[in-house]
Amino acid sequence: MKLRDGLMTMPPHYIAIPKSGTGPGVLVLHSWWGLNTFFAGLCDRFSDNGFVALAPDLYGGKVASTVESAKALRAQATASRREPAYKMLIAAINYLSSHDAVTTQHIAVVGFSMGGHWALWLAQRPELPIEATVIFYAARNGDFTQSNSRFLFHFAENDEWVSAASVKKLKRSLETAGKDASYFNYPGTSHWFFESDRSEAFHCEAAASAWKRTLTFLNEESRQTEPPIRSSFC
Repeated sequence: MKLRDGLMTMPPHYIAIPKSGTGPGVLVLHSWWGLNTFFAGLCDRFSDNGFVALAPDLYGGKVASTVESAKALRAQATASRREPAYKMLIAAINYLSSHDAVTTQHIAVVGFSMGGHWALWLAQRPELPIEATVIFYAARNGDFTQSNSRFLFHFAENDEWVSAASVKKLKRSLETAGKDASYFNYPGTSHWFFESDRSEAFHCEAAASAWKRTLTFLNEESRQTEPPIRSSFC
């Protein structure tokens, strides 16, 4: 359902709650296409697997269908709304972690491309209740020494948007900080390989594998023992 909460002082979000009524919290951060039907559907998939999934709308209701329009929306969001976007994300974390349906004290964050950069930024902050971070095709260097999170990374084999150098720097930062991180590279894939609405990049087999690994990782963190209900995008 769409969430409009004046206390959060931000545009509509999308939240999906499992049929059981409760579950661990997962914050889903969309790529530069915006909070489109794919990411809303992804929240539904998380809820089908027992998670309470909340996706903040970082573009205030706008979505992009082309690279040019996505660049424009991202530029607008990062140039004129950087502080509001930060406040929006913090508000979303606070809302999700205190939601009556959420059964854990800590939450997980799953970020895609642009959303992955935000997820890595959030994971560096020890005051936030983030215990697990899943990144799809994004690399952002930083200081992770105070992070309370474990990390799972999904990288494309051929990615024009994520350089090998940036991935190397990220790995070095996490290793220096002594953080638990797992990395997976998917042969024959490119950026956005997980997003089924990106026909030029979607790779069904790789997406299914990444989805299964993500659920396993999150279930380990949340100590859920129920098997996944929907484990494939194919």
